[in-house]
Amino acid sequence: MEYRLEGKRKMRIFLTLFIVVAFLASCKGSHASSSAEGEGEVLPMKYAENLTVREFPDFTEVTVRNPWDTLKTLQKYILVERDSEMPAGLPEGTIIKVPVTNALVYSTVHNSLITELGAIDAIGGICNSKYVNGKELQARLASGRIVDCGVSLSPDLEKIIKLKPQVIMLSPFENNDKYAKVGELGIPIIECADYMETSPLGRAEWVRFYGMLFGKQDVADKMFAETESNYLKLKQIANGLAIKPKVIIDQRYGQVWNVPGGVSTMGRLIEDAGGINPFASYERSGSVPLAPEKVLAEAHDADVWFVRYNQEKDKSLRELGNDAPVNSQFKAFKDGRVYGCNTRYVNFYEETPFHPDLILEDMVHLMHPELSSSAPARYYSLMQ
Repeated sequence: MEYRLEGKRKMRIFLTLFIVVAFLASCKGSHASSSAEGEGEVLPMKYAENLTVREFPDFTEVTVRNPWDTLKTLQKYILVERDSEMPAGLPEGTIIKVPVTNALVYSTVHNSLITELGAIDAIGGICNSKYVNGKELQARLASGRIVDCGVSLSPDLEKIIKLKPQVIMLSPFENNDKYAKVGELGIPIIECADYMETSPLGRAEWVRFYGMLFGKQDVADKMFAETESNYLKLKQIANGLAIKPKVIIDQRYGQVWNVPGGVSTMGRLIEDAGGINPFASYERSGSVPLAPEKVLAEAHDADVWFVRYNQEKDKSLRELGNDAPVNSQFKAFKDGRVYGCNTRYVNFYEETPFHPDLILEDMVHLMHPELSSSAPARYYSLMQ
């Protein structure tokens, strides 16, 4: 009798344990599913290192990594459809209703991109208007349809307040003070850190984020796919060439010469065009400020020199030599292989950041005359 009672007790204990374990397993499985749903669907980025995009049913989360401290986040944006109800339980971040229909855009780079995406009507204000080359943008500025909000370093706050932009798009910089008074207006700031990417295609891929902001995601994705395809074809051609010329960029401004770091977009462009960046040992994703004498010491034997400048008349070789004592001492200067780009009328900054294939094509053919291309360069011409 006692034996049968003991057996029943053991059976009850076993059943109880079985039910508890099954319940816990069920809860664990439910939690895992919920967690997976909470992570959202990651939109793969092939080249952009500072951008992460996750798509959820009711919103899109865009995380911008701090390019100066990659263990930290610079910004997190929560994109919500403008005409939908605000979803409950949104994660922390800056909420942006999309598509944006009234933006203040600081740089001509992004003004030109937004125009190309077909969203020019969403540009309500511009900073640094003297650098705007696009005819349609100039016409809208002249008519007042687009508000001139002054220079980016000290914008006109009264005009910004009156404009009531939904977002302000600007390029961030290291150790900023959150953009002084503008940061106190309570207007969401889109930190356009694309220029800090470590590759030209990485920067160009940011167009996909900007397409989301202005309701032009399909246009942006197609644009990037075409750019990528063209770029990789040119890179393959250049990588097959035996001659690797040493290349320098620009010249001294003020007391320093900003040279391309080893993991900068321009540094990568030089290498992808089949050249050598003499400053590749400086592992910076941006430019490196050096004394002109230091540049001469490290790159006096540069074979090719690309110079961007902005002035009324095209710069001559003699003028370049008079700009600074060191200039005439470079091999490229002595050999007459200096190519100039006058950004006063050439749309270099408007087009190349998000179409690096276009500048790569110029560089490949000018750096490698053995290719014997008869097509004229788009941005650079031989300095006379």
